[in-house]
Amino acid sequence: MRVISVNVNGIRAAHRNGGLVQLVDADVLCLQEVRADPEQLGSVIEGLLPHEFVEFAPCVEKGRNGVAILSRYPLQQRADELPGFEGSGRFLSCVVATPVGEVNVSNVYVPKGYATPKNTDDPRDLAKAEFLEALTTELPVAPSLLCGDLNIAHSQLDLRNWRGRIGYSGFRETERAVLDRWSADGWVDLVRREQGQTSGPYTWWSWRGKAFDNDAGWRIDYIWASADLAQRCSGTDVRRAPSYDERWSDHAPVVADFDD
Repeated sequence: MRVISVNVNGIRAAHRNGGLVQLVDADVLCLQEVRADPEQLGSVIEGLLPHEFVEFAPCVEKGRNGVAILSRYPLQQRADELPGFEGSGRFLSCVVATPVGEVNVSNVYVPKGYATPKNTDDPRDLAKAEFLEALTTELPVAPSLLCGDLNIAHSQLDLRNWRGRIGYSGFRETERAVLDRWSADGWVDLVRREQGQTSGPYTWWSWRGKAFDNDAGWRIDYIWASADLAQRCSGTDVRRAPSYDERWSDHAPVVADFDD
């Protein structure tokens, strides 16, 4: 079973730029920042992606957010609301009837936040903290996967310019502590486990300047697994575009393979 998770930065633009056809090998595909209504999503993926089962949680604000799960296997027991974030298009959970048994898959798009060392009480960062707490409370029972754009670099290994980002949203101690908590609870960051204690691989780069060419990125996109399912993971990958001109999103797809 192959799982791919990616922030598409607008599914219609991703389609125009040739990105979606690079995802056809996924058995379970988690998309973030779809930024479309259900009809638009359907028109884009019909005849293009081979996934028979689709669940989508759009944002009530047109043109924003939106998360979707596409699967070759049946999707059941859909849940798409976190307390306090109803209609935000940032959370979707389904039970997937996979060849390795039923797996709880949660797909999330965590708010970005705007904190700086001199501005630590921006209301948008309070909302981010509340979202993370609600998400942690709702984490499904094993066997489970948590996929998505978390907008958090967990450690110094996950951010090229970490010294310059201390205290800023995305690298605040309070945010990183949430991921520490998940690890302590037995969740496994699959890419980090395979990569070891070396920098990267980054999953997001600014469109501006030479960030991509210099690999000055962040690793903010993840596939986490419950301990039992992590034991079945046979490999991971981050599909960094070969060149700046071949990018179709500012994020790279994250891939995890699982044995039966």
